Amino acid sequence: MNYRYMGMTGLKVSELCLGTMTFGWTAGEDESRRILDHFVAGGGNFIDTANVYSSGKSEDIVGNWLSGQDRDDLVVATKARFATGDGPNQIGLSRKHIMKAVRESLERLKTDYIDLYQVHAWDPATQVEETLRALSDLVDEGIVMYTGASNFRGWQLQKAIDVSRELGFVQFSCLQPQYSLLCRATELELLPVCINEGLGVIPWSPLRGGWLSGKYTREMSEPPAETRLGDSLKGGNRERWDAFNNEKTWSLLEELKSVAQRSGRTVAQVALNWILCRRGITAPIIGARSVAQLEENMGASGWRLGNEEVKSLDEISRMDITYPYDSFAELQQKRGREDYIPS
Repeated sequence: MNYRYMGMTGLKVSELCLGTMTFGWTAGEDESRRILDHFVAGGGNFIDTANVYSSGKSEDIVGNWLSGQDRDDLVVATKARFATGDGPNQIGLSRKHIMKAVRESLERLKTDYIDLYQVHAWDPATQVEETLRALSDLVDEGIVMYTGASNFRGWQLQKAIDVSRELGFVQFSCLQPQYSLLCRATELELLPVCINEGLGVIPWSPLRGGWLSGKYTREMSEPPAETRLGDSLKGGNRERWDAFNNEKTWSLLEELKSVAQRSGRTVAQVALNWILCRRGITAPIIGARSVAQLEENMGASGWRLGNEEVKSLDEISRMDITYPYDSFAELQQKRGREDYIPS
């Protein structure tokens, strides 16, 4: 397993982060503990959870396992924002909710500090200054080492950074956005902000809910049972299948399969490695419902796709974009500055 610094911090994390949303849901506690053991045995040290995953059960499972580990060897991340109860103040990013949520997470995780504490999404009902002051106070208390955000838009992330800088609050060190070969809009604003401001990036759903796992082919009329998309279909939700059941997706999957065969890797490993080749990325978050699934995904680390392979995947997954992100607007920004190479 290779390691990378998280943004401009001195914190080194494994280039794959273990996501634990499956814990207490599709993976029971025994299997979850085996997944954690296998991840660490393979060199992983970065574990991500959230206080709402399986209604807190994910944090409980991680905490039970964590109590038997060398805490200082691991980087544990969790999040707060969404509802943890029915009360009017048991949701959001108010100081009251954050302070309650962090202490509940500490209790479930059986630790006295959280390495990376993230706001799970923007809260339109709370002034960002209130949220950022609360997070900064947690860092000052030593309860939290670093702070981050998830599911922000570009202007929201830049505003949070600017407010923190202006008021002297601890600044975000990391962003957790959705990003994959099937979700590249993150490149339009979020990645440039992170690169420019020195934030680490830990993408969630790098296999786009299983679409990039190699399990699906254009001949299928619906996803197989015992897959994530199959579970959605059994629950009466066809949207996750119908949204990507199109020519662009199948062409991408066929190119992924071709690259995988040439490189001696699996489709999932190639899709994950493509993300690791992108500028500004720290560690994609890999989830697993079994040790076997984790083992395959961990095979994405320790090697790199060739330039031509990356280029072919870039081209076939390219977004349809319009001004101000199209080639015309890009040309306007570069005109007369063709010799500039960004740092």
